Amino acid sequence: MIKVKLNTKEFNYDVFQIINLFFFFPDIKFVEENYDFNIIVKEDIIEIQNESEKFEYTINKSYKNKDEIKKAVFLFFSKNTTLELPWGTLIGIRPSKKALELLKAQVSEEDIVTYFKDKHVMREDKARLCIDVAKFERNIVNNEKDNISIYIDMPFCPTRCIYCSFTSNPIGSCKNVIVPYLEALSHEIKSISNYIKKKKLNVECVYFGGGTPTSVNDDQFEWIMKCVYEEFIQNSNVKEFTVECGRPDSITRQKLITMKNYGVHRISINPQTMNDDTLDLIGRNHNAKDVYEKFEMARELGFDNINMDLIVGLPGEKITHIINTCDKIFGIKPDSVTIHGMSIKRASRLHENMLNNYRFEIPAQYELNKMYELTVELSKKLDMKPYYMYKQKNMVGNMENVGYAIPGKEGIYNIQMIEEKQTVIALGADAVSKVVFLEENRHERFANVKDVREYIKRVDEMIEKKIILLETLYS
Repeated sequence: MIKVKLNTKEFNYDVFQIINLFFFFPDIKFVEENYDFNIIVKEDIIEIQNESEKFEYTINKSYKNKDEIKKAVFLFFSKNTTLELPWGTLIGIRPSKKALELLKAQVSEEDIVTYFKDKHVMREDKARLCIDVAKFERNIVNNEKDNISIYIDMPFCPTRCIYCSFTSNPIGSCKNVIVPYLEALSHEIKSISNYIKKKKLNVECVYFGGGTPTSVNDDQFEWIMKCVYEEFIQNSNVKEFTVECGRPDSITRQKLITMKNYGVHRISINPQTMNDDTLDLIGRNHNAKDVYEKFEMARELGFDNINMDLIVGLPGEKITHIINTCDKIFGIKPDSVTIHGMSIKRASRLHENMLNNYRFEIPAQYELNKMYELTVELSKKLDMKPYYMYKQKNMVGNMENVGYAIPGKEGIYNIQMIEEKQTVIALGADAVSKVVFLEENRHERFANVKDVREYIKRVDEMIEKKIILLETLYS
């Protein structure tokens, strides 16, 4: 346990987040006595003391107090560690957002780099990554309130991965609710479609995710895809219709044909890793050979915009594992890759096992830094550019998730969702709608219930409450 005394309790959370960067899931407690570290915030300086040293940091009054406290704590712990944390104090999940704001204010790229380095102790390459993403996004980010996107959730998966915290129910244990769920989902789709048509809103993107949309059988998948097509795609100007197929073991030729028939532009086939030993450990049913087979099948059927998700920092993986994954993905040549940092979610089986002292070997910080460098090299070899990014809490090594794409193959929905400038109406169990008030620079959320059976029972309630929220913008 790490015991901390802090004289300004309003910053407990911020201090917790920074200390959390330097230790692996520490138990941090704020106390008044018998402390390990005493953090004293004064008008002009911040003092940090432990048994052996005293550290002083002069507050920069041009920044908020909480940012300066985070920086002081970060610098203190950085002195006594070999860890290199390239994002510094930046914990927020949308690091490119500030870069985009600064670019729009005509701040130079060099001044933006200086800002990130000075305020967040951010490494220069990460600051420039923020700028590169923002430069691409500024031409795509939405600025019309009547442009919207649709998210549809399929809360089933072939199995539950060890790191997963989403509402993804193993399909083998809930076969009796699949048809009722699809019927409830189709009812919500039709109801919201009627509202969209009544209000003459323009659907820019439709994203079918989860879970794993292709985890249901061929006929069930065809049935719900027909519903989505008729309500949102047919006779419309949708720019992008994405289906996150996800698991290679859930993809069949018939499902790919169905997607072609119903106008899908972009799909994801997600290996996560190309190492069979890791796939087995994390609870995936497929192997590297399956990835090749399903990718080639999709190419054969004419899919020319295929994304692949990879995870850096999976349990047990070393640099050699990432080298193998990158080599194999380079051989496959997808149209985009999304690099995710391993995030240990508190609702995941991985976190539960860790609490029960089942130790998974997680890569050291220097290994994680090198692994990320290898994925950057992969993107360059594939002639891809970064086009969107985000961060999550509890990511090993405080790293980032980055989408790279061949120019013209970017995921438009990903950009709109991350930058929060477009209303996203989300349908299905655990789907979270986000209504964006552009003029006020704010948004409001509405979450459907997580439990599949509750969603089936209460779908009309979800529709009604969602429309009430939408009416605050579109009345």
